[in-house]
Amino acid sequence: MIKELDSVVLTTDLPEHGLAKDDIGTVVLVHEGGKGCTVEFMTLAGKTLAVVTLLADQIRQIAKDEIAHARHVAA
Repeated sequence: MIKELDSVVLTTDLPEHGLAKDDIGTVVLVHEGGKGCTVEFMTLAGKTLAVVTLLADQIRQIAKDEIAHARHVAA
């Protein structure tokens, strides 16, 4: 179960927020027992790109055998 402060992976593109599938964010609030979460997405330098409330199927936990990947974001 996903908890507050967990790192999670986005499962869909959210172009209206400048986010892409597989971006990693941090859960800041869990809603209704896990039906949704508010997630903060930041650059590696610490600048917040978006804080978005998402449904449970729009994020997933990070698997043990995954590696992070960096990408440039629009200014």
